[in-house]
Amino acid sequence: MGKQTAWEEIDKKSSEIFTASDEIWGCAETAFTEDKSMKILCDVLKAEGFTVETGLADVKTAFKGTFGSGKPVIGILGEFDALSGLDQEAGATEKIVVHDGASGHGCGHNMLGTASLSAAIGIKKYLEESGKPGTVIYFGCPGEEGGSGKAFMAKGGVFADLDAAITWHPGDLTQADTGSSLANYQVAYKFYGKSAHAGGAPHLGRSALDALELMNMGVQFLREHVVPEARIHYAITNTGGYSPNVVQPYAEVLYLIRAPKNSQVEEIYQRVNKIAEGAAHMTETRVEIDFVKGCSNLMSNKVIAKELWDNLVELGAPEYTEEEMKFAKAISEGVGDSRFESLEKIAKNCKDKAAKAEVLSHKGESMYRFVAPFNPDGIMSFGSTDVGDVSWNCPTAQAYVATWAAGTPGHSWQVVSQGKSGLAHKGLIYAAKAMAGAAIDMYEDPEIIAKAKAEMEEELDGDTYHCPIPDGCKPRALGMKM
Repeated sequence: MGKQTAWEEIDKKSSEIFTASDEIWGCAETAFTEDKSMKILCDVLKAEGFTVETGLADVKTAFKGTFGSGKPVIGILGEFDALSGLDQEAGATEKIVVHDGASGHGCGHNMLGTASLSAAIGIKKYLEESGKPGTVIYFGCPGEEGGSGKAFMAKGGVFADLDAAITWHPGDLTQADTGSSLANYQVAYKFYGKSAHAGGAPHLGRSALDALELMNMGVQFLREHVVPEARIHYAITNTGGYSPNVVQPYAEVLYLIRAPKNSQVEEIYQRVNKIAEGAAHMTETRVEIDFVKGCSNLMSNKVIAKELWDNLVELGAPEYTEEEMKFAKAISEGVGDSRFESLEKIAKNCKDKAAKAEVLSHKGESMYRFVAPFNPDGIMSFGSTDVGDVSWNCPTAQAYVATWAAGTPGHSWQVVSQGKSGLAHKGLIYAAKAMAGAAIDMYEDPEIIAKAKAEMEEELDGDTYHCPIPDGCKPRALGMKM
């Protein structure tokens, strides 16, 4: 009874989970276009006896599968979107593009969504066998990559009634995450000018591209005068055409503004807006500011994170075959010296000298099979995740589990290549068992959830959740006209 029941069920159903993960890898659908991937996950949920609801919060590819009744209500978060332009042959140790320009699972979300589904299946078995009150909800969360799907779901109240939420992410190290992440806004700036013959009558034209370039220059100067942790990225998505002898009447740039807190992002956003408007004044053009999406900073719940860590340690890392280790070695060594950065970062944040030495003792291994020491202080991530918006609604924690070779960089062809391998399959089952175990600990001992909620209340210090996405803003598929 208990966790062993769930873990046995996860092992029993592993074949269908591997199939689902590999099929989603093959779909490789980007933000808010994940129709095939959603169907794969929903079909498994229905077959396993979950009640499935789609189109949550008016997000077409957001869904949930529910089992059980009463409290506590625990959510398991799954993602399943891919990244554009990362097509790669599976199992290759060098970059081999099969379909030029196609998408690929460069962040391992094919594993993320299916491992979370596997955890939910294990929890369902536990609830059935134990007869204990409680509800498990698997949330299918689309568009994490550049879409902040969970933020749209949170704005719609999807997570409001949860007592706790658990998730995970593939990586090259296994650890319980206790750190924060950066909140962000993504905004399109569209400049409208007037075309003219660039040689014969340039005085009649008003260049939208000039305005865009002046805006970018202004933002470069702004970077010195924002908080050090802030990040301001941009991509020019439309330069106004391919004819230099035409004054460009239209230009567009997409900005991603990050900072540790929503309020800081908002402040920087307003300053960037002034720069864009100033550039438009300077060039006698017009600028349209189009808010695309936003997400909140992550508040990792240390109480739940410790439960995840305990289960990771209890389970122990998977065993790999000689062939799998040979593959991992080829991938890891191909990354170069930068492959040690993730390990060194963990070691740097170990306060205990013995723990630091233990972490560094694994340097040079092709596949990290240890659980990093639990660090209640956490490490600030300079990336962003829409899990942050869930964490403002209920106590939330996530683990990272080694599913790819040591030092594998995220958002890379190497991640895609490993996405259907034994490394991936064994890692996702390990993650599923850890999440199921942590959830079952909470069902068995309600005091854990009480402590998690007390920690969250202290962390909030009277603050309340305000979704960074303004009213009227709708989710958009990658490349959709903005």
